[in-house]
Amino acid sequence: MEIEKLSHRDTAIINQLMHIWESSVRATHLFLKEEDILRIAEYVPEALLHVPTLITAKKEGSIIGFMGIDQNSLEMLFISSKERGQGIGKKLLEYAILHEGVDCLTVNEQNPQAKGFYEHMGFMVERRSECDDQGNPFPLLYMRYKRNEEEK
Repeated sequence: MEIEKLSHRDTAIINQLMHIWESSVRATHLFLKEEDILRIAEYVPEALLHVPTLITAKKEGSIIGFMGIDQNSLEMLFISSKERGQGIGKKLLEYAILHEGVDCLTVNEQNPQAKGFYEHMGFMVERRSECDDQGNPFPLLYMRYKRNEEEK
């Protein structure tokens, strides 16, 4: 697997990332209804174009996952549903912590697999909101990275 920071974002790349986003959301965001997914999908391309740092995971030349970072915050992390459970998310998040200084993120409370993954990776919940950033009734958990004593 190869991790690559994208230097450009053309329509073809955004379309590939949207395909991964949708496949990942349908596999993990089971609390969303079809109309929720379609509504959210409308603003994802804009987020992909404007997140300051966009990093992909590639296998045999094909993008299989990606993450977006703004300063020290992980804004998005999605893995193709076909590639889940193979350590790709772990490798991307470790890269983000080590090379991009990521120490905080937000996760949907109704996505317990993601919450558990981030906790396993050393993040702890600091606070909760009742709604997502668009005002939808999807509570968010704000998490911060807690380094192990041996890492300090």
